[in-house]
Amino acid sequence: MERIDKLLAYLQDAPNDNFLRHALAMEYLKSGKEKEAQQLLEAILNESPEYVGSYYQLAKILERNAETEKAIFWYERGMEYAKKANERHTYNELQSALEELLY
Repeated sequence: MERIDKLLAYLQDAPNDNFLRHALAMEYLKSGKEKEAQQLLEAILNESPEYVGSYYQLAKILERNAETEKAIFWYERGMEYAKKANERHTYNELQSALEELLY
């Protein structure tokens, strides 16, 4: 919990810092708080869709929870924004995960 508490403290000073918010979501995942992680990742991507680092994690959570259609949506949306940002590695990672889900 110490890391979560530290991140929450940092976020009080910078509540819209996507790097901190993403880090907090990852800590939530590590501590079994998947719902909190999902909500935070969705907030990041709804507010800052160009923050391509969060798409994979959000879609994986949805996949694990058998929310396949939502996972597909987030993979595809992430690929779209990764392509716009010329983030080839992220695009390929999302594409690979999507193909694995579909086939």
